[in-house]
Amino acid sequence: MDAKVSAQSEKSMEGADIVVMVVDSQAGITADDEGVAGRLRGRTGPVLVAVNKVDDEAHEDLIWEFIRLGLGDPFPVSALHGRGVGDLLDAVMAVLPDEPAGATDSDAAMVSVSGQPGADHPMVSVSIVGRPNAGKSTLFNRLIGDERSVVHDQPGTTRDAIDTVVQTELGPIRFVDTAGMRRRARIDQATEYYSLLRALAAVDRSDIALLVLDATVGVTHQDQRLAERIDGAGCPIVVLLNKWDLLDTEAREAIALDIDHRLHFLGDAAVLRVSALSGKGLNRLLPELRGVIAEYRRRIPTQAVNRVLRDAQAVHPAPDGARVLYATQGATDPPTFTLFANRTLPRTYLRYLERRLREAFDLGSVPVKLRVRRRSGE
Repeated sequence: MDAKVSAQSEKSMEGADIVVMVVDSQAGITADDEGVAGRLRGRTGPVLVAVNKVDDEAHEDLIWEFIRLGLGDPFPVSALHGRGVGDLLDAVMAVLPDEPAGATDSDAAMVSVSGQPGADHPMVSVSIVGRPNAGKSTLFNRLIGDERSVVHDQPGTTRDAIDTVVQTELGPIRFVDTAGMRRRARIDQATEYYSLLRALAAVDRSDIALLVLDATVGVTHQDQRLAERIDGAGCPIVVLLNKWDLLDTEAREAIALDIDHRLHFLGDAAVLRVSALSGKGLNRLLPELRGVIAEYRRRIPTQAVNRVLRDAQAVHPAPDGARVLYATQGATDPPTFTLFANRTLPRTYLRYLERRLREAFDLGSVPVKLRVRRRSGE
């Protein structure tokens, strides 16, 4: 795993416009520093040396030892206190190129996979979530066509959310690889705790979540809780049963029943059977995302909304004389409806109205939000 992490760092060095090498003023030049400097001296782009932990003027003389790295005059900084960081940033801006390196189709941050670039389409953010070792990073690398995430048998190798924009026939899609999520009660390391927070924040910012399940393990209680958390964030879910090719017929039938039982609250969410390692079944993902995106951004005429709600109330009136007087769709991403009512509507009745809206406008796979406002004077 150390070798894979180092390879990711070296790839970042090669693709960067500018490299800032950070060294420790208290430790002096180490063998690792010399090794990194040797690699950096061979690159064509600018390299700046930031000597950290220089907290005051009395320690500034320590920076001159790092001249021996052969990378130019070092900059004294204190990352903890912010001292000298402004000067370093000015130096970075001074050597920043006018055009970013790799502003072409070969840029690892903008990968073209199929179809023409969708400049007319707004960016869609798709987070890849799941338990540790479910195959999220393997799937992420397969989708973007590059080894951006470290893949290892040891769970927890992804610590932070890693994102890459891919140009598709649907327009640009930002795929976000997140850290494996476990119950907070089982998290005993600060690093893992903050990884969980970043993963949840990535879900909250996403338009769609790909919930990756390990088909060889089945749907666990943690998978169920995670799906509830994503659904509560208002994020549409596409379920990916990874490692499907490793199951026999009996196991496939068992997990299908397991999904119906444990993930029934996801409604008509799509379930794709895939292998992230071989890529089998992933050809169905983009067409599925197309449908989910269309539903997520759906704008429904006010007249149609009121017609459906009027018919729903005629078939099944609300208790205690409560009724919806008027409704309109106030927002998309996800579809959000504002209902103007004469009285407070019971939660069970709101679920009934939500179901009728889903059925009428084919919104089965995306969350639907209902906001109720009481008419003044009622």
